[in-house]
Amino acid sequence: MKRNKNDFNFSLSNVLDEETEMFPLMSNEDEEQINKESTPNTLPILPLRNTVLFPGVIIPITIGRDRSINLIKETYKGNKIIGVLSQKDPKIELPTENDMNKVGTVAHILKMLRMPDGNITAIIQGRKRFELGEIVQSDPYYKANVTELVEAKPHTTDEEFNALVDSVKDMALDIIELSPNIPSEATIAIKNIESPSFVINFVSSNMNVSLKEKQSLLENTDLNDRASKALSLLTKELQMLEMKNEIQSKVKVDLDKQQREFYLHQQMKAIQEELGGNGSQKEIDEMRKQGDKKKWNKEIENAFDKELRKLQRM
Repeated sequence: MKRNKNDFNFSLSNVLDEETEMFPLMSNEDEEQINKESTPNTLPILPLRNTVLFPGVIIPITIGRDRSINLIKETYKGNKIIGVLSQKDPKIELPTENDMNKVGTVAHILKMLRMPDGNITAIIQGRKRFELGEIVQSDPYYKANVTELVEAKPHTTDEEFNALVDSVKDMALDIIELSPNIPSEATIAIKNIESPSFVINFVSSNMNVSLKEKQSLLENTDLNDRASKALSLLTKELQMLEMKNEIQSKVKVDLDKQQREFYLHQQMKAIQEELGGNGSQKEIDEMRKQGDKKKWNKEIENAFDKELRKLQRM
């Protein structure tokens, strides 16, 4: 299927690309400002195929469906506030109410860019969670009544919670270190996030888990419980990465060993052909002299001597 529909997968490497104009970090002051905002009772609803948007997180989305293009264009002229819901099945072209998850995120359209292929790229930032109510408009795009979901937050002096958030950050940094495709700027981003809530949202948005698991995190309004579940998912991701890297290292060692043995075999074969013999002691001594002239490392030199000793025993 051609990827020109209404969104694409988001990752740390997407958001921290050199061409990105904003650095997607939210301070405590930004979070306080968002918390003071009132959520409209009715919102235009934008279904997303492969993305779960979290509060505070900034993502680019590519808009290709006519209904979605109309929604973005009209809303961008007004208050730029929309409701974003992820689809249960990304393959559905025209999702109905039953095809969308019931919990989504209020989003602010920061920028709208028209692309040469006719699509639109919108930069949006999540604001607050909401629950979908009655659909009050179907054309030219959905509008629905929504209810804001309030997040339950531990007190800032809760040492156990603060330790949990630190563990999430540390685990995320370990994953970044083991992932060559994630830019080093991601480390700076994680370290500089002030808000515990945004730490969990930012990490949840970018972790390598299924959309269903991300949606489950979004629907969890208990920050302490959500942080605990995020840490559990990160632990699994880190274990998988470590296992993958261990397997790759073992394969590399095995390949290096095979390559060394092949190289050594070719060298011995070439020397034997030069001597025109079949392994007599005199020829073995001559092969040893020839080998002494080679600039091999200690490992290959030892392997060469081992092969010569095998010839002597034959």
